[in-house]
Amino acid sequence: MYKVLYRKWRPSSFADVVGQEHITVTLANEVKENRLAHAYLFTGSRGTGKTTCAKILSKAVNCLNPVDGNPCNKCEICVGIDKGTILDIAEIDAASNRGIDDIRALREESAFTPAKAKFRVYIIDEVHMLTIEAFNALLKTLEEPPSHVIFILATTEVHKLPSTIISRCQRFDFRRISPQSIAQRLEYIAESENSKITRDAALLIARIADGGLRDAISLLDRCMSTDGVITAEVVANAAGIAGRDYLFKMSEAICNKDILSLLSLLDELHNSSLDSDRLITELVTHFRDIMIVKTVDRPLDFIVCTEEELIKLKALADSLTEEAIFRIINILTETAEKLKRSPNRRAQAELALIKICSERDEGDIDSLLQRIAVLEKEIDSLKKNGITVTPAQNTIEPKAEIKDAHQEAAQTVNDDEADSAESAPFELDNELSFFDAAGSESDNQGVPWDEDLAPPPPAFEDAPPFTDSPPDNFPSDEGSLFDNTETTDDTPEGEAFVPVEIDDMPFSDGDNEALPFSEPQDNADIVLTAEMWNNITYEIGKQCPPLIGILGSASGQIENGTLVIRIGSEIFCNMCTSTFSEQIHKAVAKATGRNIRVRFI
Repeated sequence: MYKVLYRKWRPSSFADVVGQEHITVTLANEVKENRLAHAYLFTGSRGTGKTTCAKILSKAVNCLNPVDGNPCNKCEICVGIDKGTILDIAEIDAASNRGIDDIRALREESAFTPAKAKFRVYIIDEVHMLTIEAFNALLKTLEEPPSHVIFILATTEVHKLPSTIISRCQRFDFRRISPQSIAQRLEYIAESENSKITRDAALLIARIADGGLRDAISLLDRCMSTDGVITAEVVANAAGIAGRDYLFKMSEAICNKDILSLLSLLDELHNSSLDSDRLITELVTHFRDIMIVKTVDRPLDFIVCTEEELIKLKALADSLTEEAIFRIINILTETAEKLKRSPNRRAQAELALIKICSERDEGDIDSLLQRIAVLEKEIDSLKKNGITVTPAQNTIEPKAEIKDAHQEAAQTVNDDEADSAESAPFELDNELSFFDAAGSESDNQGVPWDEDLAPPPPAFEDAPPFTDSPPDNFPSDEGSLFDNTETTDDTPEGEAFVPVEIDDMPFSDGDNEALPFSEPQDNADIVLTAEMWNNITYEIGKQCPPLIGILGSASGQIENGTLVIRIGSEIFCNMCTSTFSEQIHKAVAKATGRNIRVRFI
């Protein structure tokens, strides 16, 4: 009867185990120095050699003529273990014998001394399948077994084991075997079986096996049944995949934003029975390879590909930015999760490909980062050509011309400043405060002007110099601002200015209306200049200190004879109109010499 290759070529000594030297060397030394543990725990993914090492260890501890910690495979014990005639070595499948009664039987049997070998060895495979009760029954025996008993537990899901079990074992973690090691082993087996395999085919099998040598040898066995010369095409057909050309074609279509070609390829693959979830998974791996080629100097240390494929990957990496690659991988990964619960997998795959090619995905941060990266790349290219971008005008000029224009403008500003200072002096009272952009008082200086960047504000030639003194016809603070005397625009010259009466000031909660006047003046001719606004904010600050910070970021405007102060906060509007209404009107009247309505918005 034909014996499959993975059984025929199963290692019989620690030296034959591929890719697990960190474990095999340690176990061989323990056997050689007689420093054996009473319980071992082998963990790792499938096909990495857990059960194989357990069987080799069971032979090594019982071998009559061990060689440097390895079994001789010639004595009657080694031969009997290989044939299964030595009953002292028991291999138990925990998936089938997972109950407490099975463990109790094992515990009772372990009390007997070995019939022929030195040690009774119990290999419990897939130990994570045991029930909690079975684990509890095994605890005491596992912690203090008889001196002639060795337990070897093997599992692919160590996280399912109780910590009490793990702590009682000497743990060995089996790694995924590297593709290069798998390919080398496959070439050796193929040559021994009088078959030929190309390097590309061996690497493709290794990549499909995903670190499991048993799966790789099984696929090799299938390929050898197909053709005497194993090529990458033979492997692709035997594994049920269409090769990797379609991945490169789809990548090129993505780079070119060619949605039609992408959907055509997807339809062709769908008709060839390639599942959408398998396609998306392969695309994630493919763009991961592109990302490695894009970011690493020696990509062959991290990916498995032929020289021809590496050239194609480099070309794709050069045509995509890092942000674009990250975005593509994120979209494909999210789609892979959605496919698990989607009733229409093909539609989800099509949606992912269309989304990847979309140039305007405003809600996608990765898309924005990709577009920013493209702009930065274009700016760097312009800088290399001696051209820079002027952000203020959003225009492009040569660097030398920008420098000359800037110097000329600076000289013009200085000349205009000197003329303005001679023609229109600007006086400020020592007590007047300015407010910086943050709305805080800054030592009566405000924000200093930078002579190299911008000229000072122009003087208001039409406005009279501002002083702290009110107009001659304006009443004093103790005057009759709120007397019951009515005034009009026809006030006789020389008589005292008396504003209209302000009532008890009922305010509307919703509209933040200004103070009601009994007979308002016609103030439509007032023009609010910068100097007048400074006077108003100064007087309001004197009358109502809590409003200083608010007015620092506010603005004013005369609308139909009403002074509209824009704050932008309903809370502050209500506070101003309800708490400081009288003081505000008094301050505005003093600053302008007119009785003006005030409204906050």
